[in-house]
Amino acid sequence: QVQLVESGGGLVQGGGSLRLSCAASGRTFSSYNMGWFRQAPGKEREFVAAIGWGGGTTYADSVKGRFTISRDNTKNTVYLQMNSLKPEDTAIYYCARDRGQWRQVLTTAQTNFDSWGQGTQVTVSS
Repeated sequence: QVQLVESGGGLVQGGGSLRLSCAASGRTFSSYNMGWFRQAPGKEREFVAAIGWGGGTTYADSVKGRFTISRDNTKNTVYLQMNSLKPEDTAIYYCARDRGQWRQVLTTAQTNFDSWGQGTQVTVSS
């Protein structure tokens, strides 16, 4: 079972930036699509961004142009660079691994991710 550990969350003023990291255990990281999700207080968890094993990316409309997902397979790590942060970005951010290796389609559905980190809190003040 893979372990995912997020870091990099914190308190930031609106307009500021943060970079989240998610370190994965194991030797097969490079063969999986990875995703970031978030859950705001009182709301359901929602998709933020995903990156394929081949490097393709997709984003939620709410973060497009402000957030960038990337990966470093040599470090078994996926990143989420968040710029121009808004108070509505306040949430717990989770990284997740796709349930299938070498999946060709980059999915955004939570049901397709079966390994999750513990989450990291991001708070954006106005």
